[in-house]
Amino acid sequence: MKISDTGKIFSIIFFSIILLHSQTNKLFWDGEDWLRLTKESQGYPEFEYLMKASYVNGILDGRLYDYFTTWAINSGLADSLFAETVDYLRTSEIIRGLDYFYEDPLNDYIPVISAIVIVNMHGERQPIEMIEAFKEKSKEWINHLTIQLQQEDMFRLMEEKRKKHSEKVKD
Repeated sequence: MKISDTGKIFSIIFFSIILLHSQTNKLFWDGEDWLRLTKESQGYPEFEYLMKASYVNGILDGRLYDYFTTWAINSGLADSLFAETVDYLRTSEIIRGLDYFYEDPLNDYIPVISAIVIVNMHGERQPIEMIEAFKEKSKEWINHLTIQLQQEDMFRLMEEKRKKHSEKVKD
C-alpha cells in the first residue's frame, strides 16, 4: 500500500468517525471519544496513532493560535490565560499518557483538553496534590457546564461565552 493510499484510507476513517459522532450533544471530546478511536481503528495501530496524533496536535495548534491572537491584543492576559504547560511532552508521550489516564473509568468524562494538561503535569513531576486538585477542578468545571447545557439553550450558552471571551480579549 502506498503512502498516498494510506493517507486516503486514514482520512476516510477519521472523517467517518467524526461524522458518526458529531450528533452527540457535548462541548468537548472526552475519554469515551478517545477510547472509541482505539475500537474504531479496527486493529490498525498506525491508523489509531495517526487519529490520536491528529487530534492532540490539533488541540495544541489551536491553543497556540489562541495564545498568539490574544497576545497580540493583551500579552498579560494571554500569559495568564494560557499559563498551564501543555507542550512539555512529545505527541507520542501525550498519547501514551492519555491512553493510561483513560484506563480509569472515573476519568472518562474529563475532557481531553484537561487530560492533556494533567498528563503534562505528571510528565513535569508536579506534586500529586496539585495534579489531583486540577483533576477535581476539571471534573467540577465539566459537570457545571453539562448541567448548564442541559438547563439552557446550547446556542444561547455558547453565544454568552463568546461575548464574555471577546470582552476579556478587548480589555
